[in-house]
Amino acid sequence: MRAAAISTPRLDKMPGMFFSANPKDLKETDHPFLEDKTQKRRPRTLLSADEVMQWSQSLEKLLANRTGQDVFGNFLKSEFSEENIEFWLACEDYKKTESNLLHSKAEDIYKVFVHSDAAKQINIDFHTRESTAKKIKSPTPTCFDEAQKVIYNLMEKDSYPRFLKSDIYLNLLNELQASSLK
Repeated sequence: MRAAAISTPRLDKMPGMFFSANPKDLKETDHPFLEDKTQKRRPRTLLSADEVMQWSQSLEKLLANRTGQDVFGNFLKSEFSEENIEFWLACEDYKKTESNLLHSKAEDIYKVFVHSDAAKQINIDFHTRESTAKKIKSPTPTCFDEAQKVIYNLMEKDSYPRFLKSDIYLNLLNELQASSLK
């Protein structure tokens, strides 16, 4: 089986990302919360139909794959809910933050996603929002875990099933399956 070659997109700076279902059209993306200046660019990788089919097994498998994150992010953007994956990814990055940077990064994430007036406010309940606000006053790597879990569950139960039926996912899978037959 032949795999289609694409360059692995980066999620370093996610605002403005918009991906085509065509793997040849996947481009670099940027996200200020995920910037890692020490990480080198990834070499070109192969994306196979089998790999893309694995995304349908669980949201966890989809989000474990960098290209999967990008394609799912494209779908969420088409539904005007890209703040969910942006927040989830920002939380994943935050967990790896050095302790001396936790406070400023926690405040940034809170202001952008959690605060009741946030530009990219995520859909969480009042209790979770208040609990998160208290936790960032003395930030730890886990202070966003409760809110992140709420958003993960929202994506898993709401957006992810629609993603698997979307043209974005199905066109990518069909193209990769067709190219593997050539």
